[in-house]
Parts: sequence; C-alpha cells; structure tokens
Amino acid sequence: MSLAQLHYTSATGGDGPGTGEAEPIPARFTAVDAAIPASVLTEAGPLLAYEPPAGTAPRIADATLRALPESFSFSQLSDGSHLLARTVPVRSSPSSSVGFHAHAVHLPAGTRLPGGALPITACRSARWSATTPDRTLPGPLAALPATGHARDREGLNDFAVSRGPWLAGVLADLRRLCGPDGPSGQVVLVERQSDDVARWIALACVALPDELAERLTFTTYARHPQRAPQQIVGVLPQDAHELSGPGIHVHTCTGPRPEGTGADAWAETAARIWRSRAPELFREAAGLPGEPFAAGPLAVTALCAGTALGTAGRAAAADWAAERPYALDAKRTRQLIDALTAPGVDDRTGPEFDAAGRLFAALDGRSPVTTTAPLAAMLVTEAVRGGNGSVELPGRTAFSGPEGVAVASVLGPEILTELSGAGVGLDVARTVQLLRVARLLGVDCAELLPSVVRRLAPALLEPGEGEPGWAPALLELMDEQFDVRTALLGALDRIAPQDPSGVERLLGRVPLPFTGTQLLPHLRMCAEAPEIKAGFGEDRVGAVHRVLRAAGMSPFAEPLVLRTAVGLVWEEGTVTAGEARMLLEAATSDAHRTAGTWSHLVTAALGAPATDEEAPELAHDLLRGFPQEIDGRERGALLLLEFAREIRSGAAAPEWAERARALREDAEPVEPEVLRHAFGALATRLLAPERPEAELYALVHSGDPDLVAAYDRAAREAGVRSRLKAEPAYAADCFAVWTAHPHAGAEWSRTADALLEEVLRPAVRTLSADGIAAVEEAVGRSGSSGRAEAFHDWNRRGRGTLGRIGRRIAGRVRRG
Repeated sequence: MSLAQLHYTSATGGDGPGTGEAEPIPARFTAVDAAIPASVLTEAGPLLAYEPPAGTAPRIADATLRALPESFSFSQLSDGSHLLARTVPVRSSPSSSVGFHAHAVHLPAGTRLPGGALPITACRSARWSATTPDRTLPGPLAALPATGHARDREGLNDFAVSRGPWLAGVLADLRRLCGPDGPSGQVVLVERQSDDVARWIALACVALPDELAERLTFTTYARHPQRAPQQIVGVLPQDAHELSGPGIHVHTCTGPRPEGTGADAWAETAARIWRSRAPELFREAAGLPGEPFAAGPLAVTALCAGTALGTAGRAAAADWAAERPYALDAKRTRQLIDALTAPGVDDRTGPEFDAAGRLFAALDGRSPVTTTAPLAAMLVTEAVRGGNGSVELPGRTAFSGPEGVAVASVLGPEILTELSGAGVGLDVARTVQLLRVARLLGVDCAELLPSVVRRLAPALLEPGEGEPGWAPALLELMDEQFDVRTALLGALDRIAPQDPSGVERLLGRVPLPFTGTQLLPHLRMCAEAPEIKAGFGEDRVGAVHRVLRAAGMSPFAEPLVLRTAVGLVWEEGTVTAGEARMLLEAATSDAHRTAGTWSHLVTAALGAPATDEEAPELAHDLLRGFPQEIDGRERGALLLLEFAREIRSGAAAPEWAERARALREDAEPVEPEVLRHAFGALATRLLAPERPEAELYALVHSGDPDLVAAYDRAAREAGVRSRLKAEPAYAADCFAVWTAHPHAGAEWSRTADALLEEVLRPAVRTLSADGIAAVEEAVGRSGSSGRAEAFHDWNRRGRGTLGRIGRRIAGRVRRG
C-alpha cells in the first residue's frame, strides 16, 4: 500500500503576522498528490494550520524556535477517510517571522497504515519533512516506519511512572470516549511539551484494544482546543484556562496531583501495569476471552505476573476466573489464588471477598484442595475476624486436610470466645456466620449452643420489612446443622405465647423449616394464622378455634396455645364482651388461668360500651371463674357490671343507690362506660311504674351527680319518650315524680325541671285533647285534685310557668 501525501506551508518572504501577538498564519498547499480529492483539501487546511503559543514574538532565536510545540495529529474527515500529519514551526531565514510547514498523508476510508501500524507510531518517523519537495506532485510514500529503539520503549515506561497519579483518570476517560455508542466527548491533556502529549497517546494506544486504538483521533498541540475536532487534544498550560463544557474532560498534568481514585477497575488496572513497567501484559491479556475494556482479563494477567492491584482489580480478576473456571491452566490458577490471598494486603473490601467466594465455588471440585485451600482459609478468616456476614463460605471438604486443621486451631478459640459473650444474639447475621464457620472447621460448640440459641431466638423477631439480609444464611445454617435447627425452633416455639404477632411476622418474612417431627404447636399456629384470619373475616372466635386446630393440641392439654391463639387473632383491637363469653365457654377457667388469657376477658368486660348487654353477663362469669385472680379496682368495676345484671333481673338487694355508690368507690378510677352501664341500669329500672318507691326516693335525695345524670340520660331515651305519648298513666306518673321532690337538692331540681320541659312537654303537645284529659285524669287518680290542678296549670301556662305557684300546689298535694 502507498500513502498519498500533501504539503501545506505558511506564506514566505515576511508575509507572516506583524504584531507581537500570535495570530493565524496565512498558508497554502505547496505539493499535493493527484490522488487526493479536492474535498479533502478543503477540510485539511484548518486541521493543518498552526498558531504559535500566546506571547510568541514574530522573530525569535533558533533555540526558542526549536522549543515551540509541534502538532502531530490524526483526524477523521467527513467522508470517513483520515489525515495523519505533522505540523512544525519553521522560518525561511533568521530574520523571518515564525511560520509553519505541515506534511500529511491521506488514508482513504477503511484503510490503515502499512503493516497495520497505529498512527501514533509514526510520530518520530524520519519520513516526515519540514520543507516542500521540489515537485508539486509528490509521489506516494511507501511507509512511515517508527524508530523502534529500546531506548524509546524504556522512555515510555519512565514517562508512565512519572504520570502515575493521572494515569487511571486519563485511561478511564478514554474508555468512556470509546464507548459502545461510538466516539463522543473529548479528553484534553495539559502538558508543557507536545512530545509528552504524544507519549500520553502512545500509552493509551498500548492499553486500548487494537480496534479502538487505531480509530482514536488526536492532536499533540492545539492553540484553541475548544475548536479542535479530535478526541484527544494536547494543550499548553497557558491555553487551558476556562476549558469546560459537556463531554470535555481536562487533565492538568502540570499541576497538583489529583485527589482520590476512580471506580473504573479497567483503568486502575491498566495504570498499575504501566507503573509496573510491564506493557507487554496488555498484549497477553488481549488473548484471554472478554469484552473490550473488561477488567477481568487484564487483572488476571497482571496478578499472575506478580503486579500488585487494588481491591477493584482483584475482585474483577476473581469474578472473571469464576465465570471461566477452565480458561486458566493449573499453574496460572495457582498463581492467581496466591495473588488473591497474599498476606499483608489490608485493603480488601466486601465485593472482593464476595468475588473470592464465587471463585472458590467455581473451582471447588475442579482444582485440587491444595490449590483452593488458601482461598478457603481467607474466606473463613474474613468471616470471623472481618465481620463480613455476606461472605460465601466454602464447603466442609475444603477443610478436610491438614490446611483445615491449621485454620481451625487459629480461629476455633476466637469463635468460642465470641459465641460465649453476652452480646451475641443481638446481631443475627454475625451469630449465624460464626455457627456456620464453627461447623466448617469442626469446632465443638455443643456446650454453648443452648445459651446462644436462647439469645438468638428473640433477636430474630426484630421488626422490619421484607426478607432480612440474614435470612438465606440462617436457612442454610438450619439446613446444615440439625441440632441448631431443633434448638432454635424449640426456642421460638417457647417465645410464641409471649409474642405471637412477632413470631407470625418472622414466619411471613423467613420460611423457617419446621415440617419435621417436632410438635411446635405455637409455630404451626403462627404459620397458618394469616390465611385463617383472612378466611374467617369478622368471625374472630371462629378464627381462634381454627387456629387452635392448627396447633394439633387441645388447650386443656396445653393451655398456652390458648394465649397464642388469642394473641394472633387479636393482634390489634380488644376482644368484645360477646367474644370473650364465647372464649370462656370454649375452654375452662383453669385453661384461661394457666394461659393468662383471663386478663383479656377482663379487659373486654371493662372496655365494653354501655349499650353492650353481654358485659354484665361476662362480669358475672369472670367473678365466679377467677375469684383469686381478680381483685382491687378491677373487681369493683366488675361488681358494678354484675350489679347492673342483678338490677335488670330483679335479684338486686335493697338500697340500690347506696350499693352503687359504694361499688363505684371501690372501682375508682372507674371506666366511664362501666359507670354508665351500672348507673344506667339503675336509672332505667327506676323509670318503670313498678319501681320500688324507696329506691327512687334514695336516688332523688342522694345528691349524687352521676346517679342523677344517669337518670336524666335514661329519661331521655326513645323508649321513655314513646311511652309518654302512648300511656297516659305513665305520663302522669312521670309528672308526679318530676314535681314531687322540690327540696331534694339543686342537682335533682335542675334535672327535674329540664325533664318536664324538654321531655314531658314535647310528648304532651303531641297528644289530642282527649289524650291530655286522660293524662290529667290519671294525675288526679294518682294523688289529689291539687295535683291535677297543678298539671292543668303547667300544661296551660307553657314552658317555665310551673314556678313557685306550681311547687306550692304540689306541696299542698303532698301534705294532703
């Protein structure tokens, strides 16, 4: 293949810029191969033009001229072809202004340099000319051979070491530049010498895959980098100010060292290879399978060659080898493992250990135990000493030989010491990991197991959402160690009656295996409870019976299953009085007493609304069933409810008001609904015509605000209002009662006046004339004519007119 060439030269004879500042230098094509299209020349001019650095004088000394930067560039043209060129500053005589000469070769689309050489290799070729040839139609070049001296290769290594702090960052940006979506963005390298930029490009091209390196466009010097179309642009420090924009990555290699390290494993590994002066490893790594820029092949090659890598590189090597366990021969596999497990490395991270675990799993059974033993030892050591709960532990066979005995002798005492500590159990993942490692190493933990499980079981119930991170390791532990599974399930079963909801949530998050021969009645209830509760809906008592069936044991034989069932079904909310009565019937009081569920039943009775007619019956049953357990204030409150039951059934002994007040005193601070229930039952009974008059008199004259208020509430109920309208005798009776005790006290007087005006009067107003006459007649029959007159006067005068006259009339009636 031949290379069509062209020459582009600045104007001569003092036609350059005349000011002291650098300005664009006019130029023209002086020699062009006939094979080069005119369209190429149109694009080539701006690419080949040269502008000296800022501050360069028009006329300078020879030494200064030689120190000016050269521009070596490889540019892509719009038609897909490429232009490889060298532009150097020149002058025709010592008194002439600075000009330039560009010598370029044109590579049509799809072609490369002869022999497949990379463009950067031609940077120092002797074929580049700084003058125009004699002929305006120069012949094509056969090649642009590089020097290839060993001295140049060693110099590149020296340069890589000197630029060590910037290497990884530059290579990472170049990797992004050559991404799968095609070239994008620009990397700007700030150096004092254009030759150093060329060295950077050489470093990059050695590290990059060949197919990407040959397409990398660059220029070693640009006066205005923001105008340069190449991917890599060299810039002098004075021209690098305010370089910014999307996709522009600036690396100032003349300034302070960059802080921190990147997260690009390929770039970091490549940088370490260059700093180790081993660029031949790039070619060796290219022979291994993997995608372009995959860190794995490069990291494996480097580690096997003895090059130290960081944690990201080691993790990449382990992952690559784990995915291809047959890609390396036995020798290189051992070299890799030795490098991964080398002592003295203190920067290993969790991802690195995870990758090492995957590598061990891939090699286990394929490589000899002697090869994988260091890897297994490192993993269990990290599990014990590093506190890494996510390490993929090796199998037991990894420790069957003398290597395992050696590891156990070192780690065994540490494991036993930590498991015996009081704090173990609060960190579930840590405890599970230690127990698993103990089994792998054959460390005997039998004596410690009961105390460890006793602390571990409650820690499993810590609240959380979704499957906990320690769940897979716990399930593996229970699958591996039958004694641990038996002990742990037994401990959870004993905990369940105290925290059934917590155990239910645990089983919903972690599918513990308890399908064996252990009874575990409480765990079985907790496991089936969610489905049962969903199926029974509002029938919570039915759900309790079904949950008890899941236990496989009767509450008569094992009363604690009753506590677990009640706790599961009533995780939130209170048992109603009706439900409590059914629960009491479902099991004996002895079972409830042993299970401790009698307290739920008491709470149900005391928390029932005043309208719940089941509450007094439940209170009666509880007082009879648990006479020793219920005492103090709760007993007084239940007696109030039982008193209401006696009032309604007619079995209450005399002196109701006094007894109600005494029971209230014993129950203080009494629940408002309990008080409303008991006092309401008393008031309702005293609103009936067949009431004991002495009991009514005692309430009226008690002056007790609660009793009078209960009477007021009962008198305003719908049943009383309806009866007042339907039964003249009842209306007359209420009128007599509400006017008969003018001296009973202010509490009663206010209530009686309010009932007359707000309850009786609205009822009487709905009556016909005959109905009113019937009420007046009934009032007369119940007393004297004076009382009848009082009713007539009250009804005629309207609201608030009974007053003193009415009360005097009522007084005369009573005295008569």
